[in-house]
Amino acid sequence: MLLSITQYGDAVLRTKCAPVPKIDEGIVALANNMLETMYAAEGIGLAAPQVDVSLQLVVIDIPQEEEDPEETVTVNGEEKPMASIMPLLLINPVLEPYGAMGVCNEGCLSVRGIRANVQRPDRVRARFTMLDGSSVELDCGGLLARCLQHECDHLNGVVFTDRVSSAAKLTLAKKLKRLAAER
Repeated sequence: MLLSITQYGDAVLRTKCAPVPKIDEGIVALANNMLETMYAAEGIGLAAPQVDVSLQLVVIDIPQEEEDPEETVTVNGEEKPMASIMPLLLINPVLEPYGAMGVCNEGCLSVRGIRANVQRPDRVRARFTMLDGSSVELDCGGLLARCLQHECDHLNGVVFTDRVSSAAKLTLAKKLKRLAAER
């Protein structure tokens, strides 16, 4: 089922999300509906607050054509090709970003029509629970590391535009004000 994607200015996007208390049919259905919604919107990641649910749940699916063919991930200590773990459905993720800082142009399904350069660490260690209840430790770089940071920011009430430089914020201010007014 397609869900409505909340837009910039909606209070849920500024809310720190509660942990998922237990994995039940409702959480499984929500995760599957989030994936369907993300695919329909042509996104690569979606966090629960973006569908008006204030829980720590994220879905990510990076298409193979957007992956670096050399990029691998380490899952519970074992190196794997990134495509083998997609789609990712993360419950109660905890991130430890690390490594050199890199700039990349980001957009967001909740901030339509706006893209901006955001500086983030190049790598991430993540711990989370899967829908089947298993615990996962993941270490990655590239687009997946950036996507994890972007989506997990949503779980803490942070939107990517909060992470742009001061000069870029001045440029974005008018567009963001217009987006909030349209809501």
